[in-house]
Amino acid sequence: MRKYVIAIDQGTTSTRALLLDFNGRVLCRSSRDVECLFPKPGWVEANAEKIFISVIDCINELLVLAGTSMEEVACIGLTNQRETTVLFEKKTGKPIYNAIVWQSKQTQPLCEEREQYSDFIQSKTGLRMNPYFSASKIRYILDHVEDAEERAKKGEILFGTIDTYVIYLLTRGRSFVTDASNASRTLLFDIHKGEFDQELCDLWNIPMAMLPEVKDNSDDFGEASFFPGGVHITGVAGDQQAALFGQCCFKEGDSKNTYGTGCFMLMNIGKKPILSQRGLLTTVAWREKGELTYALEGSVFIGGAIVQWLRDQTRWISASAESEEYAKRKPDTAGVYFVPAFVGLGTPWWDDDARGAIFGLTRGADRHNITRAALYSIAYQSKDVIEAMKAEANLDLPYLRVDGGASANGLLMQFQADILQCDVVLPSSVETTAIGAGYLAMIGAGIYKDKEDLIKHHGIDKIYHPKMDKKEADELYDGWLSAVKATMAFKR
Repeated sequence: MRKYVIAIDQGTTSTRALLLDFNGRVLCRSSRDVECLFPKPGWVEANAEKIFISVIDCINELLVLAGTSMEEVACIGLTNQRETTVLFEKKTGKPIYNAIVWQSKQTQPLCEEREQYSDFIQSKTGLRMNPYFSASKIRYILDHVEDAEERAKKGEILFGTIDTYVIYLLTRGRSFVTDASNASRTLLFDIHKGEFDQELCDLWNIPMAMLPEVKDNSDDFGEASFFPGGVHITGVAGDQQAALFGQCCFKEGDSKNTYGTGCFMLMNIGKKPILSQRGLLTTVAWREKGELTYALEGSVFIGGAIVQWLRDQTRWISASAESEEYAKRKPDTAGVYFVPAFVGLGTPWWDDDARGAIFGLTRGADRHNITRAALYSIAYQSKDVIEAMKAEANLDLPYLRVDGGASANGLLMQFQADILQCDVVLPSSVETTAIGAGYLAMIGAGIYKDKEDLIKHHGIDKIYHPKMDKKEADELYDGWLSAVKATMAFKR
């Protein structure tokens, strides 16, 4: 009897896989590290074949740990690092170049050449002109691999984000597909029409013959015939959209924040896209029966990475988990604000030239106050994004659902609730990205009728209620905004 779901989360630095039951409970997990390559400063690449091997290893380990086989697996869900680009041969599935990772800046000149088309691109895609997205990465590979463009025009070279590439190999080349959420991160997808766009492809001189078919997020993506058992891949989404789905953010205004190295926040805005004037991205959240749901997205570049900085550069703490206890040794920040603009500022500021700064130091301020200020900076930056979303969508924020490593920090989560003046909801399992892929797969396999059936399985571990007076919260946030403005005013 088929009774399990495999959920794969292929990330930038690791691949994780979960074995779930039909209630979404995690029965066992496996993981493999993924090596990032840095050929030149600012470049980030990866060996695509090794990414696929890590997926296979994780699936096999799950089966061994659970003492089961693919004959007991009902379906597979896949979520992935978005925008990362692979060009591969149709006949063999072999990559013709390293995967260019979403973080890579090597295609910045290609974006600068097309800067005059920024408004046009946003009007169709909801995104910014930025090397972050896939289009410039495709163009770069076509420019740097001999005969690649001619072969692409003939349909011999194919493009895929990681989902497409993994599915192609898992199905032994029978499925050349992607889902609407990943497609919406390429700069080639018209989010209004819900399809790849000829004008956008012409702008980058990318042959449409190399682009995959776009499917609903819960759909039949093909049989994973790399394994025996006749198991189909029935749910796919980009990682942040999968987390939004895994957090059951199904109503307009429902929002989630993932606290990782950076922070990614998405707000469900319903069936009509809103093109942001406040530095937000507009993206496809998911597609059901051909109908698109949209989300606003904002990103914080330095979230949990500030704790890594405290651990590795200051050596005040020896492990990231110690930051909460260390900060609690003092009751406040002693007026200190820490703006961690180590690599610039993200949403809504988008200042690449800003650099980190600490303000408000006095003789009484010590490393415990500064550590608390560093944790608070994660909450302040998240509020920056949320305030932009609330204004853009004209929606209130009744609560914020949270996940990711730093969501385990109770001090940070309580301050997040205080500074937002709304409840912060921590789920019973923080593996929401992989679980979201599992949920999508269960709908695609017919285990659940629709997403509303999933809500009863979404458990809550803890709710942080605001304890701080609104006036005090507003005053603290005003101080943060002053610190950010001062940071942006300083140029080296």
